[in-house]
Amino acid sequence: MFSRTYSSRAVIVGVSLWWVIAANFSFFRHVVEVYPLTRASALELFSVALVLFASSVLILTLLTNRWVFKPLVILMLMVTAAVAYFMDTYDIVVDSHMITNVLQTNASESADLLSVKLALYLVLLGVLPSWIVYRLDVIYPSFRKQALEDVKTLGIVLGVVIVCLLAFSPFYTSFFREHKPLRFYANPSYYLYSVGKYVSKSFSHDYTGLKIVGEDAKIPASDKDRELVILVVGEAARWDHFSLNGYKRETNPLLKKEEIINFSNFSACGTETAVSVPCMFSSLTRENYEGGRAEHTENVLDVLSHAGVNVLWRDNNSDSKGVALRAQYEDFKSPDKNPLCDVECRDEGMLSGLQAYIDAHPKGDIVIVLHQMGNHGPAYYKRYPKSFEKFTPVCKSNQLEQCTPQEITNAYDNAILYTDYFLSRVIAFLKQNDEKFETAMFYVSDHGESLGEKGLYLHGFPYAIAPEAQTHVPALMWFGKNFAIDRATLRKKAQQSYSHDSYFHTVLNFTEIDSKVYNPELDILYGVH
Repeated sequence: MFSRTYSSRAVIVGVSLWWVIAANFSFFRHVVEVYPLTRASALELFSVALVLFASSVLILTLLTNRWVFKPLVILMLMVTAAVAYFMDTYDIVVDSHMITNVLQTNASESADLLSVKLALYLVLLGVLPSWIVYRLDVIYPSFRKQALEDVKTLGIVLGVVIVCLLAFSPFYTSFFREHKPLRFYANPSYYLYSVGKYVSKSFSHDYTGLKIVGEDAKIPASDKDRELVILVVGEAARWDHFSLNGYKRETNPLLKKEEIINFSNFSACGTETAVSVPCMFSSLTRENYEGGRAEHTENVLDVLSHAGVNVLWRDNNSDSKGVALRAQYEDFKSPDKNPLCDVECRDEGMLSGLQAYIDAHPKGDIVIVLHQMGNHGPAYYKRYPKSFEKFTPVCKSNQLEQCTPQEITNAYDNAILYTDYFLSRVIAFLKQNDEKFETAMFYVSDHGESLGEKGLYLHGFPYAIAPEAQTHVPALMWFGKNFAIDRATLRKKAQQSYSHDSYFHTVLNFTEIDSKVYNPELDILYGVH
């Protein structure tokens, strides 16, 4: 093999064929689910493979040239292998939001995703073909001849695609119009499209500097009492795994003893932390949210600061996703700061030393954000101390497909049980400050989680087609004895549908802030506080 020479065109054809055969199991699995393999459909499905092959040839022809040919092909082989693994294992779609998520993932989160299976995918689908490409003696024609060959190749490829589309036009009309999500699994074409979309969104927007929001914010002079509000941002919690919402298991034994206002119809702004957290703290709604716009616009924490509120963000997750850049920020992911660390640092550790912070701020309202590790997957069994392992047996692997559905659910529910405990500790902490403050807690998860339903795991699916498990989130409030709130009316309002769109304006109401940016129509507490 290595004793002869090969044209770059031959390598492109070989790599493209390899991708169709080895890196598109998820794509063909989903296609066959919609269009079952029969004698009548065999040619149509073969044409799909042909179009997929042609698209890969097209991509490699357009992206490569003699100066970057081998490095770029090898890079794409490795990335395509990794994408194939995550699609085959978790049914994940690599869109522009997922790329944002990947780029913001820390080392600890990445470690949870490492496995022998991932290594095998990288070696067999990536390293081995990359080594072959590296060893091949590839000849490159002159620039003029190369350009002519590229034009010829593109013509043939486009011709193949057109013939397939025309020959099976009823099939492709259905394919593209009625089953658009199928294209999300085409590897590598869709993730390359998503990279282009991510780059375009990140660098082609007109947002510069920082837009000031709510600079007029103030607390009315009539508000003499100080507020102490703790905002708990959950991670990957499902509303239907909270017993407060009717789940058959008792996952909220402690919260049910408190005077909780539970919101059973609450939807998230996104299906991943990198979108949901900046969105919920932003004045933008889900419909008009743009990452670049939010990044260059102040959020609700800034508005609180404009009004003189003391703001603190404590994080036991990856980070604040840019929300707390202008607020006091404390990282609780290491034993240096968090006193409660075993397998990993626990959410409860974020309460350590919190009273000292409050005592050090004798004037003004106080808003504290606690960003949980919560139910971050796939290693759910790591998300809680051993003493919370009530539901057994549990999945003790990050390769969820190797566990039974019950084992996955058990581990996940144990993590919910720990969140119940953590929130009860937050409430107990607030009760200790009831005499000096009007105290309150507002908990809401950033997004939900898929636990293997229909082969789908984790989160981050495109919002338009994401299952309810990823978009419907738990949310609840608790108020101290001195907090002026009409609980009866709020309980009735809690039956309505809400979303992260309400978060910004509701947080402002917690501290009774007046500002032009405040919208009472999006405030959950409007009329009751």
